[in-house]
Amino acid sequence: MKKYSRIFRYLRDYKSKIALYFLCIILSILFSIVSFGMLSPFFKLIFKQETPPGNQAAGNLTNIVFSQIKDMQPLAALALICVIIIIAILLKNVFLYFSFYILNPLKNKIVNTLRTELYYKILQLPIGYFTEKRKGDLISRTTNDVYEVEGSLVGALEGWIRDPLTILINFAVLFYISPLLTAAILVCIPAIGFILGRISRSLKQQSNEAAIKNGESLSVLDETLNGLRVIKAFNIESLLKRRFNKINDELLDVKNKISRRRDMASPVSEVLGVIVFVGILWFGGQLVLGKKIPLDASDFLTYLALFYNIINPVKSLSTSFSNMQKGTAAIERIEEVLKTPVSVDDNPGGKKISSFNHQVEFRNVSFSYDDAVILDNINLTIQKGKTIALVGSSGAGKSTLADLVPRFHDVTSGELLIDGINIKDYSLHSLRGLMSIVTQEPILFNDTIAGNIALGQQDASEEQITEAAKIANAHDFIIKKEGGYKSNTGDRGSKLSGGERQRLTIARAVLKNPPILILDEATSSLDTESERLVQDAINKMMQNRTSIVIAHRLSTIRHADEIIVLQKGKIVERGNHEQLLAQNGFYRKLVDMQEVR
Repeated sequence: MKKYSRIFRYLRDYKSKIALYFLCIILSILFSIVSFGMLSPFFKLIFKQETPPGNQAAGNLTNIVFSQIKDMQPLAALALICVIIIIAILLKNVFLYFSFYILNPLKNKIVNTLRTELYYKILQLPIGYFTEKRKGDLISRTTNDVYEVEGSLVGALEGWIRDPLTILINFAVLFYISPLLTAAILVCIPAIGFILGRISRSLKQQSNEAAIKNGESLSVLDETLNGLRVIKAFNIESLLKRRFNKINDELLDVKNKISRRRDMASPVSEVLGVIVFVGILWFGGQLVLGKKIPLDASDFLTYLALFYNIINPVKSLSTSFSNMQKGTAAIERIEEVLKTPVSVDDNPGGKKISSFNHQVEFRNVSFSYDDAVILDNINLTIQKGKTIALVGSSGAGKSTLADLVPRFHDVTSGELLIDGINIKDYSLHSLRGLMSIVTQEPILFNDTIAGNIALGQQDASEEQITEAAKIANAHDFIIKKEGGYKSNTGDRGSKLSGGERQRLTIARAVLKNPPILILDEATSSLDTESERLVQDAINKMMQNRTSIVIAHRLSTIRHADEIIVLQKGKIVERGNHEQLLAQNGFYRKLVDMQEVR
């Protein structure tokens, strides 16, 4: 049961409601037994049968009613029995409804909490985690696996509690009526459990395979939606169709296997239950006919009815067990994400930094990822108000170095300090509050233009948003839109051009008004006209700010206070544009290749 500990932990806060649920279920079961118990006095009445003197066990249970009605007129007695049965069934279903009324909100709350916890964890995980994982697999875990838990595990909560209680209480009554017959039934239970267990055993593994295939299909779908232009331009629709069909057919095969095994549990349990029922009918019938047990025919028929009342809960319980095997695979995939260690975690007692006063210092900083050295012994000081440019070939470590400042990654060795204090000693939220980042690919959300600009400053006024847009050279194109600042940007900003999207991200950074600015190749993917507008906006934004600029186009950083040249994770050259040209080294080669002077 350890694998379900998270679900049980969610339930701990609702102990009083669970206790009330137990009470409603027990009362429902008891009134169900009362309705079946009325069969015995009914049979005695219509068969005009007297209770044998030795029949004490059954007599204590059912003959109390019969003793009260045997002197009544037969029709009146029959009417009374019918009224008692109706009242018992009514009360049974009233308490059953109350049990659903109590449990269903709890089940929904568990799934809601699980989904929320999973989403929060994804937000908390470091950026490096997502380079290792398929996006489709993560989407599958947060959607399909959560739905599987909802349908298989949480949905079976009712069966976990009600069906075992129904079986136990009914067996207790059966044992009270006839210990010998009930002992014979109990002998058969291990064999039934073994057969049902064999059927359900492989469901967990097959469900895990289905979840993996489903994640792969979502990944193909995500890649297709993101790469439609390339797919159509290179006429590779057939290739994508084959890839998707292969995964989809494998998923279909696994799901069919799961369905066959899962659907086998209920009919097999019913057949086994009926076999046991017929066995008891034959064995008990002999004992009753031979008067070898203190049961008369009426009580024996009632006994059989109570036993048959157990078959449906046994069927339901076997189905729940099969579903649990499916749900187990889903909860383990979710737990894998929830238990992933957070390598960049907040410091609960960390200092809150509200201003940047002196410098950012990299002191003997190294960073490795999966035993690959990305940065090696970096020593760098960035004074307040200065612009530092990072250049080098692809894979030199430029983006990684910049990502260390907002703690997207933590250094492997050495220290990164702001104003002389290790950034790990600051609270993560306050540290990132000092910074704005403009990335190569502009990231917009499916919201209004104003909503995207105000993303980091939710309480910004319309005037502040407009002023930030003007600084970012975005105001002119915004007011030409039909909805102005209330226009929707579309999914990932699809309704805007690349230059327009980038200027909105700059406006977002301007509105936040951070003392530290990180620009990660913000103009490299733009056309000449858009680049000019964006670069002009960047120049305005960089005024009076400490800036870390990553650039492939060296024309954008020739006026930087210091240019850091990285190669294979090491600083190989440093200085301003003229100094580096004079060194006639690696930077000079980069400039000559781009013909920039």
